Amino acid sequence: MSTNINTHANSHAFADSVVAKQLLEPQTSNSSGHCPFMPVFGAPQVMFVRGQGTELWDASGKHYLDFLSGISVTSLGHSHPVVTAAISEQAATLMHVSNFFSNPVATEVAVMVDKLLGGGGQVFFCNSGAESIEAAIKLARKFGGRGRHTVVSALGSFHGRTLAALAATGQPAKHEPFQPMPEGFRHVVFGDFAALDAAVDGSVAAVLLESVQGEGGVIPASIEYLQAVSALCTERGVLLMMDEVQTGFARTGQWFGFEHAGIKPDVVTLAKAMGNGMPIGAVWARKEIASVFQPGDHGSTFSGTAIATAAARATINVMLEMDAPAQAKAKGKMLIDALSKLPQVVLVRGRGLLLGVELRSGIDAKLAQSMLLDRGLVTNAVTASALRLAPPITVLESEITTAVDLITSVLAEIASKS
Repeated sequence: MSTNINTHANSHAFADSVVAKQLLEPQTSNSSGHCPFMPVFGAPQVMFVRGQGTELWDASGKHYLDFLSGISVTSLGHSHPVVTAAISEQAATLMHVSNFFSNPVATEVAVMVDKLLGGGGQVFFCNSGAESIEAAIKLARKFGGRGRHTVVSALGSFHGRTLAALAATGQPAKHEPFQPMPEGFRHVVFGDFAALDAAVDGSVAAVLLESVQGEGGVIPASIEYLQAVSALCTERGVLLMMDEVQTGFARTGQWFGFEHAGIKPDVVTLAKAMGNGMPIGAVWARKEIASVFQPGDHGSTFSGTAIATAAARATINVMLEMDAPAQAKAKGKMLIDALSKLPQVVLVRGRGLLLGVELRSGIDAKLAQSMLLDRGLVTNAVTASALRLAPPITVLESEITTAVDLITSVLAEIASKS
């Protein structure tokens, strides 16, 4: 593939673009300027109409490489044929029954998830990462009881935008518009074991950490830090809850990010890549912890619905067959080695295929992200000075080469003008 990837897709993409324009026309010509969406995401940069593997096409037929994967979601690439077939077959068989009843797909996936996490646990399915965090917080509060309900998390963390998940998120600026926040949350500097040690007193039920802070700038926790936190939690009878929503399912070069430290959490939250684009999340807990939940304590209408768990089953099976952790590790190394050589790059941090590219002072990551998008590469300015890269684990080496060439040219151009 050449570095000029602004090509036109096939006739299907052209037809899609025509339909998209027709749908948008009434909105854009509306004198009131009405938009059908609440303005929580800001103005969309592009309207994508089709995806295949690492490739995307927008409504005009322009071609892109996706090095963000819907923020670590489409880890098997867009429209993976096995996942697509599984969803289609399940949709024609059984999509949903209430949780008064069971279905075989959810049962099988619960067993698969438990096995991947080492066994001895139980699973609650939900629809998103924020919902998995909410369930984990409720589990921690039930486990600790009144007066021992505090959750300690890290500054710079991101755990979701529902109210309790937001309270756990260590970003005070995100709290301000929604004050007063729920009580029972305490934040300490990420990676500072002494600060966490001091914060874990008799009021604390759980410590909640990301193995890599994704939204915080792609900052991995050190192995020594995670090991020390795990030992502290065991010593004080406090739950260690690992947020693996962005890092889970092979993204970091292990099935779960905490495995790099060789620790055993009490609770693990999951979502994103679990369904390769189908909305599904889960919280796993050791059986003796999960047992504090009783009927009525928690729930979700769509918990373990057959259509979502069918996507998860297919996704996990494909990842197992391809040894996804090994591929993420090898391809991540290829990206790190290439990008680290660029004079505009200070360092490349992260693990596997979840990487933060820290740029030299004076190079604006937002500008770089915008220029890359214009040239056909989807990335994310995760901070003012860092780009986040999270391509599909199925990304081809030739696609990595193309992406590196584009990043090289854009950063050189920005540097020449700064």
